[in-house]
Amino acid sequence: MADIWSDVTAQISQVTGQAFRGKQTRSVGGGCINQAYGLSDGQMTFFVKLNQASKLAMFEAELAGLQEIHSSQTIRVPLPVCTGLSGANSYIVMEWLDFGGRGHAWAAMGRDLAAMHRTSSDLGFGWHRANTIGETHQPNDWQESWYAFWRDQRLGYQFRLAKRRGGSFPQQQALMDALPELLSEHDPMPSLVHGDLWSGNASITTVGEPVIFDPATYYGDREVDLAMTELFGSFPTDFYSAYEAAYPLSEGYATRKILYNLYHILNHFNLFGGGYESQANRMIQQLLVKVR
Repeated sequence: MADIWSDVTAQISQVTGQAFRGKQTRSVGGGCINQAYGLSDGQMTFFVKLNQASKLAMFEAELAGLQEIHSSQTIRVPLPVCTGLSGANSYIVMEWLDFGGRGHAWAAMGRDLAAMHRTSSDLGFGWHRANTIGETHQPNDWQESWYAFWRDQRLGYQFRLAKRRGGSFPQQQALMDALPELLSEHDPMPSLVHGDLWSGNASITTVGEPVIFDPATYYGDREVDLAMTELFGSFPTDFYSAYEAAYPLSEGYATRKILYNLYHILNHFNLFGGGYESQANRMIQQLLVKVR
C-alpha cells in the first residue's frame, strides 16, 4: 500500500499545486464497492477511494459527474481532485467533508435539489459519457425523447442484463408495450439528476450543509431522483415539503415513481440476485394494473 499512497500523494500535489505529504491513512466507510480512506498530512485531509485498475473509467465518470453538479452552483458535492492508477489499483480523490449534522438542513437539501433540477441541457436526455449505477454499466447516449431514453437505455438495458442472468419476468413485454401510455401525458424537460439518490448518498455536514455524493449523473426526468429517495427508506419529511414548495411535482408521479424505481430493482437483481426478481415482478404488475 505504501506505493499507492506515494502515487496518490504526488498526484494531489501536482493537481492542486500545493505541496502535500500524505502520511496518515485511516480506513473509513465507503460502501460495498470500493475501499475508502482518509489521507492526511496533518493539515490537509482528502477522501480517497480505491478499486482495481480496471475500474478507472468508473472513477473518471464519477469525477466528471461531481464536476457537472458542482458547475450547476446549486447543491454541495465533495469537490473532486483527481483520479489515477497505481500498480494494480485505480483511485479517485476528493475533498474531505465531516458529516453528522442535524437541524433544518434537510429542508435546505430539498430546495437545493430543486434548484439543481432546473439545470437543463439543450442536447436532450442523456450525458456526454456512460457511467455506472453501482458497478453496472449505465449508457447515456443522447436522445430527444424521454420515453425512448427510458425504454432503451434504462429498462430495456437492465432487462437484457437480467435475461443473461437467468431472470424470469413474464410480463416484461406487456410492460414495455405499456410504456407509451404510462408516460403519454408526461413531457419533462431534461434535468440534471444525481441518478442514484438514496439515503446512503446524501448527508449533512457538521456545519449544517446538505451534500450529495456518489452520483450516476445524466440529464433526465427530475422525478427519478425523488423516486429513489423513497425506495430504500425515505428522506425526512422536511426534504419533500421544501422540494414541493420550490418545484412542485407533476400529476401522475405516484405511478411514475414505481416505473423509475423498477430500474434500480432490476439493477439490484443483476448485481445481487435473490428476492429482487420477485420484487421487480410485483412492481411490473402494479404498473400494468394502472393501464388496464
